[in-house]
Amino acid sequence: MALGLLIIRLVLGLTIAAHGTQKVFGWFGGYGPKGTGGFFDSIGIKPGVLMAVVAGLSEIVGGLFFAAGLWTPLAAALIIITMLVAIIKVHYKSYWSTSNGFEYNLLLIAAALGVALIGAGDYSLDALF
Repeated sequence: MALGLLIIRLVLGLTIAAHGTQKVFGWFGGYGPKGTGGFFDSIGIKPGVLMAVVAGLSEIVGGLFFAAGLWTPLAAALIIITMLVAIIKVHYKSYWSTSNGFEYNLLLIAAALGVALIGAGDYSLDALF
């Protein structure tokens, strides 16, 4: 079970952290704070640039902590809150991700919540404390 949790934590956490770097640094094809902030402004999340940085930092911190299994409930909460906002503001009109729906966001929420509820496992920093 510990190895399975490690795989889930690493893949989900590092993927979420990479999404955050798109918003904050423009890495991996992202638009950075200005581009993401413009989009945020257009959907009513204001001030856009500040909120893009906040969302990106939540994804980076939440993702890296989740991957490491450090303060896993807090890390999962950061991921879940970010995904809920994405669903409410952008993806709520459709379920399937092929039509810009919330399918992917829901999977991330379920995985983060599941790990938070059962614990990060033996191969985590939480296990050391």
